[in-house]
Formats: sequence, structure tokens, C-alpha cells
Amino acid sequence: MAQSIAAHPDRLLPAEPGVREIARSLYNLVAGLPIISPHGHVDAGVIENNLPFPDPAALLVTPDHYVTRLIHAGGVPMEELGLGDSPAGSRQVWHNFCAAWPAFEGTASGYWIRQEFEHVFGLHEEPTAENADRIYDAISARLAEPGFRPRQLFKEFNIEVLATTDDPLDALDSHAALAQDPAFAGRVLPTFRPDKYLDIAHPAWLDNVERLIAAGSSGSGYAGYISALEARRRHFVANGAVSADHGVRSPATLKLDQSDAERLFDRARAGKATPEDREAFEAHMMYQMARMSVEDGLVMTIHPGSYRNHHGPTFEAFGADTGHDIPFAVNYTEAIRPLLQDFGTAKDFHLVLFTLDETVFSRELAPLAGFYPSVYIGAPWWFLDAPDAMLRFRSAVTETAGFSRSSGFIDDTRAFCSIPARHDTSRRIESAFLARLVAEHRISEERAHELIVDIVDSSPRRVFKL
Repeated sequence: MAQSIAAHPDRLLPAEPGVREIARSLYNLVAGLPIISPHGHVDAGVIENNLPFPDPAALLVTPDHYVTRLIHAGGVPMEELGLGDSPAGSRQVWHNFCAAWPAFEGTASGYWIRQEFEHVFGLHEEPTAENADRIYDAISARLAEPGFRPRQLFKEFNIEVLATTDDPLDALDSHAALAQDPAFAGRVLPTFRPDKYLDIAHPAWLDNVERLIAAGSSGSGYAGYISALEARRRHFVANGAVSADHGVRSPATLKLDQSDAERLFDRARAGKATPEDREAFEAHMMYQMARMSVEDGLVMTIHPGSYRNHHGPTFEAFGADTGHDIPFAVNYTEAIRPLLQDFGTAKDFHLVLFTLDETVFSRELAPLAGFYPSVYIGAPWWFLDAPDAMLRFRSAVTETAGFSRSSGFIDDTRAFCSIPARHDTSRRIESAFLARLVAEHRISEERAHELIVDIVDSSPRRVFKL
């Protein structure tokens, strides 16, 4: 039988033989290094409880909006993909996925899933409508094996650090249990994610704020709100957190006087905030988050530029994170300036800036990271975490900011079984890029060997203070 493309040793490496040989030598240096995943969305309880994974569709299709959105674009209703109060059973969802498999050719999702099939589940055939049941049964059999549990896979995947994304009021019991478990050698770190406590437009903002203030030990009103946020961040630090993540519509920042911030906060609690008030308050709170990061040491990461829940009827029927968040252009240079005026050169402050707008990489992020000691360029994220986009990113930022000012790879995934495929993709792409520079006599091969290790291993440790 012919070798599957997912098993080819030179996948994603350059086509030109001489450059490919250089890339292969670089990749071999880092292929076996442990995975450092400083930003992702796997639930810590999955690792703590170590329960069997659910059926194939619930594991690989329904929770992955990369997958469901493209199948839906081909005409399959969301109800038939296991979303909402879906009448479709798991096997029917799987059939819909297998029938739609040709739509994934050339996509990052198609590449990752092929890698999972080959290297995680030991499957060597392409999904089709005809073999859907056979593949479903084969994956189900693997999921039932005692060795195919989250903790065993954590070790098999060679994960050293896995960061989760957590609500500020989360007790972090699963993280504490894992940290205290002598049988578990990995690090599962919480990440402070306060979006729905900062964004006045969030439908649960008022309830969230009231719960936050009630959980605090001092003060009420705006002062109590700020004090409670600071206290919850300390709780996260005590439980191993190294970063605070912010998924905002805009990277805008604003420094308000105490009295102006209090007035905005009070208007919002009274339900009288205008859209302009909401924008100003969130921008001010981003400034406050930076101030707190300078004080408590949490790395601050910003993920802006997504129009969340673009299709209202789908959001109303199926909720958030169902595949219709759409990128839009952002402006970092002006938006982030108020924050950087006060904290851009602050000692030990690390600010990692992500974008869904590729034009920002060379025009804004690379120049910002090329001056401010605090600023690092976040890896290609979401729609850009794909092989060709990764190459465009590296080309766009390196000539201005070099290699040392980027974050290292960020998988940003809920799909636990895709983590090794995603990190392997990044390692191959970085090897391919460096190999071209060597072949063009722009850097030496010896220096490329040092750089590939730094990019894959040292950068995420350095940027995220690991």
C-alpha cells in the first residue's frame, strides 16, 4: 500500500531537494522536544479526571468550529452536526463529516485531522461516505482502550506545559489537584480570562460584576471591583498562572481619571451606559489590566479583531463558538499607545500582541516589538494558524523584529488530540523558513541550528516566564 501523505517524513518541508535537506536537519533537532503550550482551551478537569474521551463525533467534530463551519458552508444544517438540541446521533454527525471530507482539502483543519488519524489513531485511509462506519468503529475502539486516556496521552504527546483558559471566579480545584498529584509529572497552568467582567456589552456583565465584588474582601462600587480583580489575579498566581488573556473586539486602551472611571462604572451598573461608554470603559480596563500585570507579573496577552457571533440566528439557536466569528481589520499603533506610554518599558512586563489581520504583522506589530522591550509578537492565531499563513507571518515580521521578539508557537485549541499535530506543523514550517535563509546564504547553518531550538523551546519559556 502506498504511504499516506500524513506519514510522509518530508511533509510541509520545501520541495527543492537541497533546501529540503537543510530543513530536514533543522526539523530533526526539534522534532522530539517537549511541547510547551502556553495558551489553549483544554479543560483542566479533563486531565484531572482522566475519563475516557467521548465518541468520535463528540471528540473530533461537534466541538471544533473549524470543522463544523466548513461542513455547514456546504449546506449541512447545524442541527445535523450535534449542535444545540440536535436530533442527530453521533454516528449520523460522523457520516456528515466523512461525506464532507473533500471540502477540507488544502485547509489547515484537513491537515491536522489527517495527522490525528495517522499518528494518534493509527488510521491510514481517507474518510468517505462509504467507510464512515468502519472509521467510526475503529476510533471508538481506540477510545475504549485503557491507555487512551487524557493523562496517558499527555505523556505520550510529550507535553511539558499546558495552559488552560479560566474564569476569574474559578476555584481552580482541578489545577490544584494536578499540581499536588505525585503521579502526574506535567504542568497544567490556569490563565486569567476576565473578558465577561470587563465588557459592559456582555449580557451577563452586571451579574458577573456583582458576583465578583461579593467574592472580594474589601470595598464596593468601582474600588471594590478593581480590588476584587486584583485579588482574583493573586489567586491565579498562587495556583501557577503565568498569564492573563484578553479576547477583546479592539486593542484600544485608555487611561481615565479615577472619578471618570467611577462614573462610567456606575452608569453601566444602572443600565445607562451608551455604546461610547462601553468602548471607553473596556479600553480603560485594558489599561488597568496592564497596570496589574506590571504589579503581579502575569504576562498580558491580547487577542482582538474578531466579530463574534456574526450570524444572529445561529447565535440565538446554538450559542457562541459555533463557527461564525469573522475577522476584521484592527489598528494597533494608535490603540495600544496609551498603555505603552506608561508600561511599554516597565521592568519585566511582557505584552504579547496577536492579530487576525495579516497586514498588521509587518506594518505595526513588528515595529512595535522592535522598539518596546515589553512587546512580543503573538504567533499566527485562529484563521492564520495554517502552514502558508505561518510562512507569511515569519517572512513579515523577521526582517524588522528578528526571531527573538515572537512568542513561540501557540496552539490555542480545545481539541486535545490535535495538539501534537499543531506543534509539529509549526516546527516543520519554522524549519522550512530557516532552511531558505541558509540556502540563500543569509544566515549560516550553524546559526539556524541555534535559532530553531530557540524558536521552538526557548522563546515560549522566555516570553511566558516559564
